[in-house]
Amino acid sequence: MIEPMGERVIAACDGASKGNPGPAGWAWVIADGTGTTPTEWEAGPLGTATNNVAELTALERLLAFVAPDVPLEIRMDSQYAMKAVTTWLPGWKRKGWKTSAGKPVANQELVVRIDELLDGRSVEFRYVPAHQVDGDPLNDFADRAASQAAFVQEPAGSEHGSPEPPKSPAAKKTAKSTAPARKRAASSASSSSSSSSRTLKAKFPGRCRCGRSYTAGETIAKNADGWGHPECRTEA
Repeated sequence: MIEPMGERVIAACDGASKGNPGPAGWAWVIADGTGTTPTEWEAGPLGTATNNVAELTALERLLAFVAPDVPLEIRMDSQYAMKAVTTWLPGWKRKGWKTSAGKPVANQELVVRIDELLDGRSVEFRYVPAHQVDGDPLNDFADRAASQAAFVQEPAGSEHGSPEPPKSPAAKKTAKSTAPARKRAASSASSSSSSSSRTLKAKFPGRCRCGRSYTAGETIAKNADGWGHPECRTEA
């Protein structure tokens, strides 16, 4: 466990699910004083689980590892996990752990545990987009570690003496084809941008990936796995 040091600790956490639900894993990483170089990390398997469960588990494991009187900056690429434990959580508690639609809160056990771990401590959440060229190095490390744990279903980390998690085969293939891909993307940038960012009025009621429902006529946006609230849209 990280002990009090008087200075803010910079960390990142991430989850991965290969199928959503599918083989899943979680990971967290803590940086040195520069905020960029990993010094400690841990990753673990979850069996079959959703991406949201993996993201919340990563946050819960990080908070449990770091002493409660250590100020934290936590970098995450999951808007769902961040908003679940900050924006939406107070309302869920007031409603007896029910959503605005009166449904039970998804992943309630994990959210309750995180709420307990956040009580009385100084935590700043920072959203960082995932899978970006020259993106946040800590988020990239946590993403790779979580993906590896999802694939191999084995624990890893600095305490295990594990090597740095490798880039996935898909990531290596993507890196080799970056140049031609950029040229293709440039020719269709305007059309794809307008498509990925558009919103519309729902013709029928439905349920967002966050677990909350939306009503007919409510503004919704295209997410990676369906339609839902615009604020729940994550980076592709």
